[in-house]
This record gives sequence, structure tokens and C-alpha cells, in this order.
Amino acid sequence: MCFEFGIELDDVTTEREMQGKHTGVSQDSMGDGGDGDDQVLYKIDIPANRYDLLCMEGIARALNVFLGNVEVPRFRLTEPQGGRQQMRVAPETALIRPFVVCAVLRGVRFDPERYASFIELQDKLHTNICRQRTLVAIGTHDLDTLQGPFSYEAQPPEDISFTPLKQEREFQADDLMEFYKSDLKLRKFLAIISGSPVFPVIYDANRTVLSLPPIINGAHSAITLETKNVFIECTATDLTKANIVLNTVCAMFSEYCAEPFTIEPVDITSPAGEVSTTPNLQPSEFTVEASKVSKSVGHAFSADEVAQMLRRMQLDADVREGGESVTVRAPITRSDILHACDIYEDVAIGFGYNNIVRTIPKARTVGKELPINHMSELLRQECAMAGFTEILTWALISHAENFDNVRRADDGQTAVTLGNPKTAEFQECRTSLLPGALKTLGASKDAALPIKLFEVGEVVLLSNDTDTGARNERRLVAVQCGKESGFEAVHGLLNRVMEVLGVSWEGADGSTGPYGTYNWVESGEDSTFFEGRSARISYGGQEVGSFGVLHPEVLENFNIPFPTSAVEIKLEPFCFDQFHKLLV
Repeated sequence: MCFEFGIELDDVTTEREMQGKHTGVSQDSMGDGGDGDDQVLYKIDIPANRYDLLCMEGIARALNVFLGNVEVPRFRLTEPQGGRQQMRVAPETALIRPFVVCAVLRGVRFDPERYASFIELQDKLHTNICRQRTLVAIGTHDLDTLQGPFSYEAQPPEDISFTPLKQEREFQADDLMEFYKSDLKLRKFLAIISGSPVFPVIYDANRTVLSLPPIINGAHSAITLETKNVFIECTATDLTKANIVLNTVCAMFSEYCAEPFTIEPVDITSPAGEVSTTPNLQPSEFTVEASKVSKSVGHAFSADEVAQMLRRMQLDADVREGGESVTVRAPITRSDILHACDIYEDVAIGFGYNNIVRTIPKARTVGKELPINHMSELLRQECAMAGFTEILTWALISHAENFDNVRRADDGQTAVTLGNPKTAEFQECRTSLLPGALKTLGASKDAALPIKLFEVGEVVLLSNDTDTGARNERRLVAVQCGKESGFEAVHGLLNRVMEVLGVSWEGADGSTGPYGTYNWVESGEDSTFFEGRSARISYGGQEVGSFGVLHPEVLENFNIPFPTSAVEIKLEPFCFDQFHKLLV
């Protein structure tokens, strides 16, 4: 059943067996630890994007719907008799954690198992989509111990005082940070806010602290087995992730409400005075054609069959007028449905992968290497036979290495920049293979001269012609470092590369090779190279590369003490049918 549903049964074990593997002690020598030690446990591997399967409630519900035992639940908002709870957001929160979303679960019936599952789901979400609470932090509170309206603020740590969860005395927020430095679980979250002049904090109308996100909740509103009404707040740096997390928690445990699958909304007032309501239970809507589903899955489906398979996967599906396409509505439990291809996958799971007839693709598509890859491998062999050593460098480099160190200007329209780089060394995607080769030379000063290196790899360039806004481009770079410039070595390698690519040089008498006439070396200046010691490489009327003796400033920037020559060319312009036939 696990395989059919698209999840993997990782192991069948017991607590006693797991403990024995941990400690290295045999089960016989452990003795009797109680009945619970021998209870069979199923370890199930859940896909990373299926947050709705991270708790017992979610996976049991999904499997029951898949097997046809229960109907897909309908989640809906319900208005409270005394009016909605309110959450006001202070402007200062923009300095540290700007977003908050909230909801209320009324009449919840907890027992020890449900309570443990409720807490465990929050921990798993914190580890998964919340990215260790950096993106989202979840707070759950006993609403009956609080008084609305609530306020989300950012205060100096010395102005925040409260009794944290599982503690008996009051702490000031800055003292609390010191206190939790020795806590094995919470100390890893302290760095998220410790360097900020203000800390996020949530108050009720009586200025009772609900939580100090993303560190700890207050003891005053702690959830217990007697809790009936649960107030849920999610503070975040990513509003989209916050809404997914809130919807997931509400969807999983609203079945225990007095009126199952109902959720009470909360009005959020932004610093600008704009009012929004959370959670948003509106499903995401898609339209798919039965013919495209059939083509993608490899089995002929009617629109009615597509809708039937999707309902097994908790997707609301109806056949549109005409019977050729299906309208699909993904509920809040299926935040993983982002594109039509996700729906195709669910149809395949609902139908059963084992039920799809195996077919052999056409012979011309079996095991055939892409032309660009085949050409790249042959060029690697040619470069190695020419005496050059292959290197493999990082695709991420610093901004200085990408532009300044090679004396190239950044026009802002070329490089793909990382939004949140972890180190200054990996700030953006490389737009040239040359910096990586020069870094390798700078780190190999003790090697015997001359040093001859090459790399065949891809650079990443911004592009408005692709869905992602960027494209990869295959290139070849080669460098020679020695007591002399080595210009003739890289020029000779370039000649050999052009020869194996079938690009002929026009002779002085006007004679041409078998594949046409190409003058592929043109005069031109490049700031990376020494003035008067460089040339451009052209092909088919476009510039495809350059080569020459590197400028002394470039050598100094990469700590290279000897003259160096380099060549870099684009490979894709040479990769079309007649040259591929030549290579094969």
C-alpha cells in the first residue's frame, strides 16, 4: 500500500530493536523493558514536499481517502459568536520578523496521543519547511487563558519580561538568551534574533506575553490536555511559508474540533492599517487536458478517469463541459501542487505505476548521448593529449573574482546573484570559466613549470528567454603558466580544437576546407588580456571567445607570479548536425 501511494516503507522494527542498534547491546541482554518495547513500529519515508503526511492524522486520512474508505474532507471557516480575534502588527517588527498569521481551533478534544502528535507535528515542521525556525516559528496557546485583541511587537530585550514555558520564575529577554545557551534544544535558535536591537514578542490585551518567537512560548498560555480552544500564531520572514505552515497545522487537527474541519479566522491589521484574514482556505485551481495526462503517464485516460484518480489523492476534480479537460482544485493540505506536472504524477499514483504497461522507446532515443556532451568528452580527450591537465572548479564564485579580478565590468545584466550567500566566496554563479582556472593556478605555485590546465564546464547567464530567467552555457577554458607567456601553446590548442570541430582556416590562396570558409581569429582588445596581445575568436558571424596573454593586474589579483596565457570559447555554436556527424 505504501508503494502504491508513493511513499516508502523504510523499516519495520520495535523500540527494543532500535535501542539495541543505538547502544550495540543485543536484545536478549536488554531484558524486559515493558510491553511498549515490543510494539511493532513502521518507519515510513515521506516526500519532502508532503507536509500533510508528517503526522499520524495526515497520513491516516490520506491513506483512507486513497483506499476509498472516507471522503475528502471539506475545510471551512466558521464565524465565532463574539466576533473574530484581532492581531495588530507594530511597524517595528519589520526590523526583524515582519509577518504573522493566526487561526483558532474551537472545541478541540485532546488525549495523550493527540496531544503528542500535535507537538510532534510542530517540531517536524520547524525542522522541515520552517528551516529550523528561521523562516517560520509556530506558537500554540490555550485561548481561554488569554484576552484578545493581540499585538505583535518588537521591543528592546530589556523591556520584555515573562515566565517561559516549563520554567517557574520570570526572566528578562536578554537574561533568557543567556539562560538558554546551555539548553541543548533551544540554543541553536538563539542566533536568529540574538544580534538584533529588538526582539519579536506577542502580547494579549492584558500585556501577557504569549511568546518570544522563534525561541520559546510563555508558560501562562501553555497547551495542556484540558485545553479546549487553541490559538495558533506563526511569525515569519517568509509569508508564503507561514501560510502553508498555518494551513497544515489547522488542517491536521481541525478534525478534533467540536465541529470537525472548521477553523475560526483571525483578522490581522498591518502597520499600514490594512486588514487581512487568515487562514486562507481557498484551493488552488488548475485545468488539465485528459490527452496531455495520457501522454505524460503513458496510458489512455478519459477525463472521467482522470477526475476519479485525482479524488483518490485528495484533489477535488470535475470534468469540464465538453469532456476533454478536468478542473482540479488543490486543498490546503496539498501545497505541493504547483504545476500541471504535479497533477500528472498524482494521476499516475492513483492509477498505479504497476498498472502502466511497460513500453520500449523508439530505438533512436535509447541510450543516445546529447551531442553537446559527446563533443565535450572528445574535446577533453584532445586537450589531455595536448598535454593539458583537466580541473574541475566551483560554479559559485565571489563577485570580485567574477568581475574585478579579471578586469571586467559588471553591467548588472549578466551574473545570477545569490540572495543570501553563506560566504563571500560563493556570492554568484560564474559567468566565465577563467577565474576558476586562475584560482587553481594561484594555488599551484609550487608545481613544476610550465603548468597547463583546462576545464570543460558550464557558466550561468541571465536570460529573459527562459522560464527560470537564466541559462547554462557550455565552454572550454585552457591556461598555460610558465617562465614565458606560452601564447603559442594556447594558440596551438585552439588550432587543434578548431581542427577536430571541422572548422577550416581560409588559406592564403583562397582555398577552403570541406566544411566551408571561416576566418575565426580577428583582431580585438579585451581588458583581461595584455594590450596588443589578444584576439577574438569568431564563428558563423558571431564572437565565440577570446585568447591572449593575461594582463599583469589579473595575475597579481590571483597571486600568479609567472606570465600566463589563456583561451576561452563557447562550445554550443559548434554543436549542430554536420559537426556532430564529424565527431561521431
